[in-house]
Amino acid sequence: MSFTEELRKECAPVFEAIFEHPFVQGIGNGNLQPGQLTHYVKQDFEYLNTFMQIYGLAISRSERREDMQLLNEQISFVLNDEVHPHNNFCQVAGVNYEDLQYEPLAPTAHHYTRHMLDVAHRGSFGEMIAVLLPCPWTYYEIAVHLDKTKQPGKNHPFYDWISFYKEMGDSVTMAFRNRLDEYAKTATDEEKTRMRDAFLKSCQLEWQFWQMAFTEEKWPVQI
Repeated sequence: MSFTEELRKECAPVFEAIFEHPFVQGIGNGNLQPGQLTHYVKQDFEYLNTFMQIYGLAISRSERREDMQLLNEQISFVLNDEVHPHNNFCQVAGVNYEDLQYEPLAPTAHHYTRHMLDVAHRGSFGEMIAVLLPCPWTYYEIAVHLDKTKQPGKNHPFYDWISFYKEMGDSVTMAFRNRLDEYAKTATDEEKTRMRDAFLKSCQLEWQFWQMAFTEEKWPVQI
């Protein structure tokens, strides 16, 4: 069993909980509220900005051109491709995507981005890949799960969102899985423990991100 197969097996309960989360089920059922959709887009726009910053930090730690190319491709993917699922949510909510950008982070989004940045600044290249991997991996599996269980047609309000991550998510996920598996072969036990911890925390925070969007989470005291 490869390193990422071990991670997936250990995180199976978290993946299952994500599949059953009411926001994810709301995507499948097509019945999310506009406020939930816009809150998600506001927070994910900022989250993905942090994602790209970490790609940049990882490039600065890279010693192989293959890694630089992989990370550079993923920056381009976020900048040019992941606007499509955001726009799908915005169209359903009846809002302009540009009006939802550069908003303050909600508590969970703040926690998640700081977790990733902490690993990126303190950890190794392998830890950086591990902390990023749950995002594309869970989204790909969400899309596959919803496509299988809901079988959305082209008239489904979130058909574009589901189709995008089902079609694009596999290649992104496997590229990072393959690189992390390769890296883990020569990593020390201590480093593999840190990579595992970074991955597991990101998986848990993926669930919390959906919860944040579903409840339209705000800071407890409004100022």
